[in-house]
Amino acid sequence: MDNEFFKGHGLGNDYIAVDPAALSFELTPDNIRTICDRHWGVGSDGILALAPSQKADFGLKIYNPDGSEAEKSGNGLRIFARYLHATGQVQKQQFTVETEGGLVSIDLHIDQHGDASSATVEMGRATFAPQALPCTLEAEELVAQPIDVGGQTLTFTGVSVGNPHCIVFREQGAWWTEDELRSLGPELENHPLFPRRTNVQLAVPVESHAIYILIWERGAGETQASGSSACAAASAAVRLGLVKSPVAVKAPGGTLHIDVSASYDLTMKGPVSEVARGVLSPSFLRDLH
Repeated sequence: MDNEFFKGHGLGNDYIAVDPAALSFELTPDNIRTICDRHWGVGSDGILALAPSQKADFGLKIYNPDGSEAEKSGNGLRIFARYLHATGQVQKQQFTVETEGGLVSIDLHIDQHGDASSATVEMGRATFAPQALPCTLEAEELVAQPIDVGGQTLTFTGVSVGNPHCIVFREQGAWWTEDELRSLGPELENHPLFPRRTNVQLAVPVESHAIYILIWERGAGETQASGSSACAAASAAVRLGLVKSPVAVKAPGGTLHIDVSASYDLTMKGPVSEVARGVLSPSFLRDLH
């Protein structure tokens, strides 16, 4: 067992990619939390684990830094794609990946250095149906619905893109603050309306084809960027008539470009970077065991 890992990021949202077959330990919640810890471990916003698949070229398990499992991650998928390309596990530029949140198609873009420095991902179809998140609110669609949180009533739009999202918009020019994100994020994530918790985006329309979001990820907290969050927020903005597709979704870490079709099929394009490759040390492994 070589216990090797690959670390990359998509606009500051970083993940560690591993092949569980090459690890001498199991990816238990405790071990995941230790590896992802930025003081006691390697440090990351989650772990991407190669998995078998009978439906796609590759399978992927996605773990949050709190040890829970995520259904889908747009940045994680781009990092996983670069990991596969950089480690020689895939030679073609187009391939499919099976996640808990559905099957996706990835198209790698190779730069002049031979690196897969960006990728286009077919992220599936967005839905506003309450049962898809799930959400216990009795409504036909989770579009512009009231929610009581932090002593106030906000208006949210709920979207599933294979994983759940709660998007709260303010009018153009009325910016959200990081303090508001850190206050409202965990309350919305754990709100009783969402029995399996939810990802949260505080959003503002910027232009006719652009929005700005702050992101609170389920199981991870505040993050610089999120591919699935960008897809969900773009879908909500189009559904509410705030912008038109294609949508540039701007976040603290940078911008992702989302195409939202008339049937809410989603295509995401964005950069991906490799940070490091390494081997977990024997002493660290003893602490895991």
